[in-house]
Amino acid sequence: MVLGLTGGIATGKSTVSELFKAYQIPVIDADEVARKVVEPGTTGLKQIQSTFGWQMIQPDGTLDRHALGTLVFSQPDKLAQLNAITNPLIKKAVVRKLQGYRRRKTRLVVYDAPTLFEAHAASGVNEIMVIDVPEKVQLERLMARDQLTKKEALERINAQLSLAEKAKRADVVIDNSRSVDKTKAQVVRWLNEAGFGSLITDKANQVKK
Repeated sequence: MVLGLTGGIATGKSTVSELFKAYQIPVIDADEVARKVVEPGTTGLKQIQSTFGWQMIQPDGTLDRHALGTLVFSQPDKLAQLNAITNPLIKKAVVRKLQGYRRRKTRLVVYDAPTLFEAHAASGVNEIMVIDVPEKVQLERLMARDQLTKKEALERINAQLSLAEKAKRADVVIDNSRSVDKTKAQVVRWLNEAGFGSLITDKANQVKK
């Protein structure tokens, strides 16, 4: 089974991702894949340079993420151009990883993707878990985490599908506005209800040993 894990920027999706990892459930991180497909020497980075110019490349040959983010999050057409470059590359890499897990008969794999809906990747998962927080909390967390102005933070939030719309499309919604323990309890409940309670038991037995 492939669980699509998503939410809005700065909603704490990585917290939930780490909870799955703690139970030794494999997690494919779309952000990590996205970074790899634009490393120096890749087709992705060459396409970005040719589309947006040399100013998006740092002196050491790596992508200037801040410059690119500043550009695309303030201009929807530029963001669409970037997605047209990176989304197919990310999808290809993720499919390859999933095939490997299927060959090993892995029971549950989590696909951690902040833009699962925006990248039209929802059809590739069996269930969708959305991490939700109040909009005010999301804005405050993003400004503090990335040292952004309110305007810059709102541009990034508004570039994604709204949390309310994502929650409507979800099979399960996790409220991550309270403590980590409260979030963990919701994740454990889902694992049990979805028939993966044995993964929790297996981990507990390993800890005892």
